[in-house]
Amino acid sequence: MDVNYEKKKIHKRVLRFLTIGSLLIVGLITYAVYWSFFDMARLPAGEFLTEETSPDGRYTLKAYVTNGGATASYSVRGELVFNQVVDKSKTIYWNYRENKASISWKDNNTVEINGHKLDVPHEEYDFRHDN
Repeated sequence: MDVNYEKKKIHKRVLRFLTIGSLLIVGLITYAVYWSFFDMARLPAGEFLTEETSPDGRYTLKAYVTNGGATASYSVRGELVFNQVVDKSKTIYWNYRENKASISWKDNNTVEINGHKLDVPHEEYDFRHDN
């Protein structure tokens, strides 16, 4: 009886180790795919197009165009600059098959870029997530 109990203990440990290891591997693969293909912080910088500052001067939205080369179309990237914090900015807009940017501030916290309204600084538009 002692031998069966020890075998069951070993089987439980092996099963627990395999389960945790599998979950860890799946988690790492999922994160790697997100980081490689969907993280807006990794987008190409592009060439400067235009910029508009919010009515209260807290934010500036800068638009850049990126050339996809021979296999992809142009894209527009919108970068929100926090004017009251030195060197703080984040990409809030990324759209495919665009080469111009029309930016208008609706109020201090709402910007419209190429027909997409965003509540800054929290909302983002990324065509890859548009369903």
